[in-house]
Amino acid sequence: MINRECGVYKTTYQGDMAFFRVPLARVAVSVVLILVLVVIPLWASDYWFGAIILPFVIFTIAAIGLNLLTGYCGQISLGHGAFMAVGGYAATIAYIDGIPFLLSIFLGGLSAALIGLMFGIPSARIKGLYLAMATLAAQFALPWVISRVVPFLVPTGLAVAGGDTVYPPALYIFDWRVNSFIERYYVSLIFLAVLTIFAMNLMRSRVGRAWIAVRDHDVAASILGFNITFYKLLAFAISSFYAGIAGGLLVFFYFGVAHVNEFSLALSIQLLAMVIIGGMGSILGNYFGVAFILFMPIFLNRTLTSLGESAGIFVSSGITSGVEAIIFGFLVIVFLVAEPLGLAKLWQNIKDYFRLWPFSY
Repeated sequence: MINRECGVYKTTYQGDMAFFRVPLARVAVSVVLILVLVVIPLWASDYWFGAIILPFVIFTIAAIGLNLLTGYCGQISLGHGAFMAVGGYAATIAYIDGIPFLLSIFLGGLSAALIGLMFGIPSARIKGLYLAMATLAAQFALPWVISRVVPFLVPTGLAVAGGDTVYPPALYIFDWRVNSFIERYYVSLIFLAVLTIFAMNLMRSRVGRAWIAVRDHDVAASILGFNITFYKLLAFAISSFYAGIAGGLLVFFYFGVAHVNEFSLALSIQLLAMVIIGGMGSILGNYFGVAFILFMPIFLNRTLTSLGESAGIFVSSGITSGVEAIIFGFLVIVFLVAEPLGLAKLWQNIKDYFRLWPFSY
């Protein structure tokens, strides 16, 4: 059958390790590629690209990084918004200094990885809520440091009064001027594809298995010979690298400016909500979680506005936003109660059902 493993034989190690082992999965991936590469660019307007699609692509990169740390390694972080700020500012300053864009984004990721590694050191001794409080310190300390260091690193013409607001110059990749939303979308999509494939392969490696062992029982992992301090710090570094890449892309492609207020504690909590709702310990769950957090408020807003117009009742924006927040919070609770492991687990349950359908077992 096209949607079942029965009759699908693997005769090589490569076939057994394939990402998509069932024919239907390969067909589905082909359809998704056509959608993201052809249909969306032809159909979506500048509003959709600027307000919805670009944030979805970039926040998914950050969510994957946080999921590697929290979902796979079991370490809580409330400072990823600050790590994104480090990556965004570092990439912007590097590009202003004449470093090519792609290398600037990479340097932004490395800068965030170094800072994340530093704030991950307490994970060697503490965990749980205590570690969350330690990473929360990064969310308050890093913006303060950035606002006082950046004015000495940026030319006067590219920073406003106060120094912590930096405008990146016109963006070029080699000799190609990246200006339109579609061009930004394709560049961001390449980053997302590369980092997603890297994360999927990483979790099938020795490092990924070690992270899962540390998450499930760090004492047992230590007894088995794993250097849990090394693997925890590695998780912080790689996760922060993803955050730095996402921060750089946000500055260049979405915000258009580097400012510490854009990388607040609310952003860190939002990223954590994306990971939890999508499903911790699932790469696909990050896509679901980001889509839910970004799209559901828009859907609720338009639905409430349409209902008010149909009933002939004028509903102010304040009432709409308040009702939208209440319904959104209620839906989050319902989803987590119905499936605590997130939307990825819900999707897996649906697939498991149809693998046996129409038989009950």
